[in-house]
Amino acid sequence: MKYALPILLTSTLLAAVSIQADTLTIPVGQQASGQQSSLPQRGTSTSAVSQRYGEPLTRHAAVGEPPISRWDYAGFSVYFEHDKVVHSVHQHTPRNN
Repeated sequence: MKYALPILLTSTLLAAVSIQADTLTIPVGQQASGQQSSLPQRGTSTSAVSQRYGEPLTRHAAVGEPPISRWDYAGFSVYFEHDKVVHSVHQHTPRNN
């Protein structure tokens, strides 16, 4: 019984410390506002991407199974599974505050 009060106070203090946290807001929806339609769409072939956007700055070799490769262009990257686009993303550009 003489240890009950110190244990209760310690556990209350630890709970109060662990509850505090900061909130980080990242405006993901604003990163590509209105520019999404200019990226290669899902299902587009590698030859069609190459024909429309030219040669990429970098071609990353395929890894895994199914093989996933990435082509980097100025400002965006295109991910392929075999020879079809699975995802296109704008590259992050930090804002100067």
